[in-house]
Amino acid sequence: MLARAGARLVLTDVAAEGGEAAAQAVRGEGGDAIFVAADLANESDIASLVDKAVAHYGRLDGAFNNAGVEQRNKPLDELTLDEWNRAIAIDLTAVFLCIKYQVRAMLASGGGAIVNTASSLGQVAIPGASEYVAAKHGVVGLTRAAGADYGARGVRVNAVLPGIIETPMIARLSSDPDFSAMFDTLRARHPIGRFGAPSEIGEAVAWLLSDAASFMNGAAVAVDGGYLSI
Repeated sequence: MLARAGARLVLTDVAAEGGEAAAQAVRGEGGDAIFVAADLANESDIASLVDKAVAHYGRLDGAFNNAGVEQRNKPLDELTLDEWNRAIAIDLTAVFLCIKYQVRAMLASGGGAIVNTASSLGQVAIPGASEYVAAKHGVVGLTRAAGADYGARGVRVNAVLPGIIETPMIARLSSDPDFSAMFDTLRARHPIGRFGAPSEIGEAVAWLLSDAASFMNGAAVAVDGGYLSI
């Protein structure tokens, strides 16, 4: 979606094979993309990723912080500290670190825009997801705080709050006996009558990154089929 809107992309993932395939898919449609492997639980990887983006393209104008891991589907008292720490590290701390280095690069070249993936669970909660809910509520607060810090300096920071989106992760979870029963309930919570497509999130992200959203800053935009409306 971003390449079709004219962006030149640096894609990253901890899984190199899938990341390279995504970059090749963009190039196959005539877009401009490179892949840089990075573990976003590692601050030095994030710093290096931003440096490589600037070295390759000369500047950083926009960023979409979309890495994440799902909840363990356990009540809070059964979570281990390692399970809690992993969710917070990937779903929240990594967003903080990405913004930290992205903002520095953007300020050096005159500004830019950042979009963070939060979740509908950044506003409400479900059982068995305390680590994920806490992290995504944190992303919403972090987005607002960063927007307050940098909006007047030319860097807008916003978040999207997806409902359930039909990604490979959701396909995997919906076939997992520990999760599958939950999805019928979740589908009923989407008044639009279905789960979302990745492209529908892409459209919102592309708009928030664009100059068409020039007065959007510190916003948490629900793209959830009405999940938060009921």
